[in-house]
Amino acid sequence: MTSKRKPHFIIIGAVKGATTWSARALARHPSVFIPGPEPHYFSSEYANGPAWYLDLFAGADETAVIGEKSADYLAHPEAAARMAEFVPDARLIVQLRNPVERAYSDYCMLYRRGTVRDRPAAYFSPKRAGAERERFLTGGLYADHLRRFYDRFSREQMLVLLVDEITASPTPAFNRILSHIGLPAEATEVATERENDSTAPLLPLGLRSALKPFKNAVRPLRGNKIFESVRGVFAREVAYPPLDHQTRMFLADFYSRDIALLERTISRNLDAWRRPPSPAASPQLHPVRL
Repeated sequence: MTSKRKPHFIIIGAVKGATTWSARALARHPSVFIPGPEPHYFSSEYANGPAWYLDLFAGADETAVIGEKSADYLAHPEAAARMAEFVPDARLIVQLRNPVERAYSDYCMLYRRGTVRDRPAAYFSPKRAGAERERFLTGGLYADHLRRFYDRFSREQMLVLLVDEITASPTPAFNRILSHIGLPAEATEVATERENDSTAPLLPLGLRSALKPFKNAVRPLRGNKIFESVRGVFAREVAYPPLDHQTRMFLADFYSRDIALLERTISRNLDAWRRPPSPAASPQLHPVRL
């Protein structure tokens, strides 16, 4: 039976902005209901229709605060308008990360999956066209994206957090989220446990491709000591191509105007995003572990 209740809150992004951490922390809260995988309804799955979307919340308790997380909504050109029409009263949560680090972390995620194989500079070039440019470069133009939402939702409905704040003080950050969606603050500490860990060993790409048809069959075995021991024989750490200094400097320049606009938009000082590392430090940049 399709639910008639619409989500009270939505985590809209950004991609690689620790949104998995906040979604899982909320999912563990006894008063919150969040469906499993990201629905992407207001972005790529809009053609499925409202009944499909609302059915995702059918399992929620009547008293639960319901919501969802789809990190691609922030950068999607039509998501804000679609959300304003269907859930005009929703409380929105935005989590922003240094756009240079966000771009590289996103690249590392796709490199880990085997979706991209070239070095970062090949994908971060301004000459790159199509979906890859949108994902890696345009995805970090936060001020441009937020404008679409601020044009349609009140500032009271929008909570903007920085990943730096979440990393430094996870419990206060989570309590701000709870307060934003109308729940009391938690007394217990909230850890920044690793989500989507990019450092965990992975099976070689060829072996993963060969085993893909059996993915659903072996999923229940994950965590089993014997299964993990066998997997450990073949798994290897992923060596990510580093973000070279020249490419990082290009990205810093590319985002500089948007960062200045973002500071005025959210009334925050973002000088930390402008401080580049030394050339020797650039190859040590790693994707976020939240």
